Amino acid sequence: MAATDERSGEDLLLKVTPPRVPRHLLSRTRLRSDTDVCRGPGVFVVRAPAGFGKTSLLAQWRLEQVANGRAVAWLSAEAEDGPERLVRALTLSVRQATARPAFGQSLAARDGSPHDHGIAMWLAELAQAAVPVTLSIDQADHLPPASQALLAQIVRHAPPNLQVVLATRGPIGFPVDDLVDYGRCTVVGAGLLRFRLDETLELLRRSFGDGVDNDLGARVQEFTEGWPLGLQLVLSLQQDGEGLAALAATARAPGGELRRHLAGLLLGAVADDDTAFLGRMACLERLHPDLCRAVDGRDCAAVRLARLGLETPAVVRSEHGEWSRLHTVARDALRVRFTALPETERAEVHARAAAWYERQGLLEDAAEHALAAGQPQSAYDLIDRCLYDAVVHQGRHAEALEWLDRLPRVELQRRPRLMLAMAWSLAGSERHTEAAALVGRLVADAGEDDHALRCECAMVLSGAAMFADEPDLFCTLHDAWESDPPLHTPELLRLHAHRSAYRALLDGQAALARLRLQRQLQSRDGEDFQQGDPWGRYLMGLSYLWEGQPLLAESLLRPALAVAEAVSGRRGRLPSLLAAVLAAALWELDRPREAAELLANRLDVLERTAPAEALLLAYRTLVRVALASRAEHRAIELLESMQAVALVRRMPRLEVASLAELVRVHARGYRAQMCGELCERIDDLAAEQAQARPRWWRLVAGQPEQAHAYAAIASRDWRVAAERLAVADEHARRMRMGSVHIELLGLRAFVLDRCGERSQTLLREAVELAGAFELRRLLADAHPGLGALIAGLGELPFQPVPVPPAVAAGGVPVWSALTNKEREVLQLLSRNLSNKEIGRALQSGETTVKWHVKNLFAKLDVGSRREVVVRARALGMLPAVD
Repeated sequence: MAATDERSGEDLLLKVTPPRVPRHLLSRTRLRSDTDVCRGPGVFVVRAPAGFGKTSLLAQWRLEQVANGRAVAWLSAEAEDGPERLVRALTLSVRQATARPAFGQSLAARDGSPHDHGIAMWLAELAQAAVPVTLSIDQADHLPPASQALLAQIVRHAPPNLQVVLATRGPIGFPVDDLVDYGRCTVVGAGLLRFRLDETLELLRRSFGDGVDNDLGARVQEFTEGWPLGLQLVLSLQQDGEGLAALAATARAPGGELRRHLAGLLLGAVADDDTAFLGRMACLERLHPDLCRAVDGRDCAAVRLARLGLETPAVVRSEHGEWSRLHTVARDALRVRFTALPETERAEVHARAAAWYERQGLLEDAAEHALAAGQPQSAYDLIDRCLYDAVVHQGRHAEALEWLDRLPRVELQRRPRLMLAMAWSLAGSERHTEAAALVGRLVADAGEDDHALRCECAMVLSGAAMFADEPDLFCTLHDAWESDPPLHTPELLRLHAHRSAYRALLDGQAALARLRLQRQLQSRDGEDFQQGDPWGRYLMGLSYLWEGQPLLAESLLRPALAVAEAVSGRRGRLPSLLAAVLAAALWELDRPREAAELLANRLDVLERTAPAEALLLAYRTLVRVALASRAEHRAIELLESMQAVALVRRMPRLEVASLAELVRVHARGYRAQMCGELCERIDDLAAEQAQARPRWWRLVAGQPEQAHAYAAIASRDWRVAAERLAVADEHARRMRMGSVHIELLGLRAFVLDRCGERSQTLLREAVELAGAFELRRLLADAHPGLGALIAGLGELPFQPVPVPPAVAAGGVPVWSALTNKEREVLQLLSRNLSNKEIGRALQSGETTVKWHVKNLFAKLDVGSRREVVVRARALGMLPAVD
C-alpha cells in the first residue's frame, strides 16, 4: 500500500512539473502574457486543434509571469484524473508554485468529504495567498465529467488573486459564454495562434539567417497557412536558407517533398472513415454542416464535420459563423482521393452540391458544381443569373474571367447581361483590349435611346483606359457622362464615383477626388458605401499620398486591407492594390520593415493586375527599402524589372518613372556619365508622347525636370540643378503634389548651399513641413548630401535620419555586444529581481545568472546591479522611466 502511494505521489509530481521551454522557441510579442490580448480577465481558454502550440504558449506565459512575480501552478490533465486525484494534484501544484509545503494540509484530513467541498476549501485557502497565482491546466478537455464539474467551480468561484488558464482541443465540459459576455473570460482561438507573416519571417531568419527574403517567407506562410506545426516541419526539413528556397520553389508541385510531408502531418492522425468522408467533401470550396449533410446523404455528417474541426488542423474553422474549409494542402491531397471515385459517384456529389447551393441562393457555386456534374446548360443559366451581380456588386472579376474561358462563344453572345459582366472583368485585366469587342457588340444591339447601357459601356471602356494608363482616352470617355449620368443602381453610381474621383486626381485635385467619393457614394436611401468599398478606399488612399499625408492614408487603408484579405485572400487583386498604397505610406512614416512585408510575394500580382499608380508605388517603395539597406544592386535590379513591365504593358509613364528613379540612384554616387545617358532616354520618351497625349504629359512633366536636376547634382553643376529644381517645383505646386514639393524644397536648399548662398530658411521650412506631415523618410531619401546638411540644423521637430546605436569603447555597438542570454538577464535586472528569481524565470541555475551579471558589469563598465540598469537606460538599451 505504501509503495502504491509512493508511485502515485511520483506520478502526481510529474503531472505538476511544467515543461521546459525550448531555447529556440519564438516568443511572439502579440501573445505575451502582459499584452492586452492576454491581460485582464481571470479566465483564459486557449482552444485549437493539435499542432497550434497551446502547451508551448502556456509554458511561455508561465516564464513571463514568474519573471513578473506571479506564482504559476501547472497541471497536465489526463482522462484518469478523477475528482479525488484532481484535488490532490491541484494542491501539490500550488505547493510547488508558491513554495508553501503546508498548503492544503487541511484537505488531507477531510475524511470522505464531498469533492466539491474539497475544492471550496482549496479556493478559500488559496484566496489567502500573499502572491497572485495563475493556475495553468493543459489538455483540460481530457478530464472526466466529474472532474470537469470541479473545474467549473474553480473557474466560476475563483478568488481575485487567482487567474485560470485552460488549454483545450475541443469544448470543455461546461459553458463559458456567459463569462465571455461579462468580460470575465477570454477565448484564444486558432486564428490568433496562427503565425502572421512578420512572425514567420522572424522564425525563418532566426533559423537560416538574415538572407531569407520577404518573398520566400511569404510563400512559406501561404503554404503552411501559419500553422505552427507546419512551420516546424519546414524548419526540420532544411538546414540552410538555400535549401529552404529550393524546397519552397517546389511546394506547389503535387508530388513535392514539402507538400507530401505537410499533407501527411495534417491527415496522419485522421481515421480512415473520416479521411473517406473528407475525400468526398474535397470538391467543395467551403464546408457547411447542412451542405455536408446534403452531399454525404447522412445526418451524422454535420456532427462529424464539427468533431473534425476540433480534432484536426486539416479542417479550418471560421472564427465566426458555421462555415469552415479544408487546409489548402490537405484539400489537394484529398482531391486525389475524390478523383479516384467512380465517375457516377463524383457526378452525384456535384449534383447534390449544386442543388443545395441553388436552394440557398448561392448561384455561382451552384453553377460550378452543375458544370462538373455534366449539366452544362443548367450551369450556363445559373451563371447568367448571377455573374453580373458578382462582378459589379462584389468585384469578383477573377471568377468571371475563369468562366469566360469555359463558356462556348455562342452561349455568351446570346446572353447580353453575361457579355456585360465579362466586359467589366476584361477591362481591368491584361486582356483589356478584348473588352472593346464585347462593348461594341452590346452598343450595336442597343437602341438609340438606351442611354443607361451606353453610359455603362463607356464606364467599362474608361476602366480599360485606366488599366492601360491612357489618361487622355479616359478623360474623353468619362467627360461625356460626367454630370447627371443615366444610372439607376447604387452599385453603378458607386463605380461612376470612382471614375469621377480618378478624373479629379488626374488634374491634381486630391481633395476634390475625396469630396466626390464622399458625396456620390450615397445611395438614394442614404446608405454609405464607403465602409464596404475597397476601391473607394484605394482611391482615397492615393489622394492622401498625393498630398503627402501618410498618416491619414494608413488609418484609412489598414482596416480596408484586413477586410479585403479576409474576402479575397492575401494575393487577391484588391488586397494587393491596397497593400501597395499602404506600403508607400508606411515607408514615408519610416517603418521600412512593415512596408517590405506588406509587398512580400505580391509584386507579380501587381505586375499583372495593377494600374500604373499602384505599380509605381510598389516598385518605388521596394527600391527605397533596398537603398536604405545598402543593397544598391537590388534597387537597380528592381528598376530594370519595372522597365520590363512597362514595355510589356505598354506604359511609357512607368518607363519614365523607372528611368528617373535610376537617375536618382546614380546621382547619390555622383555618377554624372550614367545620369546623362539616362536623361537622354527620358527626353526621347517624353518627346514621343508629349504632343499626342497632353494629359499624359501633364502627369509626367515634372519627372524629366527632376531627373535633369539630379544629373546636374551628379555633375556638381549647382546652378543648373537649381534652375531645373525650380521648374520641377513649379509643376509639383501646380499639380498639388505635397510630398514632392517638400522634397524639392529640401533639394533646392541643398543646391543653394553648394552655390554658397543662404539656404537655412528654405531648409528649415522643408524640415518643418516634413515633420508636420510625418514624412520621416522623405528628405533623408532625397540625397545623402541633403541628409548631412539637415543634421547640422540642430534641434528639429523629428529626427529625419537614422541615429547610430550606442557604441562601446572598442567601437562595437553595445547592444550587439551582448549575448541573447545577457539581454534577457538585463531585462529582468531592470525589474529588481534577485539572481534566484532570474534563474527561475530563465530556467537556469543561480551560478549561471551570476556569471551573466558579471559579464554585464564588464561590458557596461559598471560596478553594481543598479548601475547596470542606469547605464543601459542611458544607452537606450532599456526604456526610460517616467
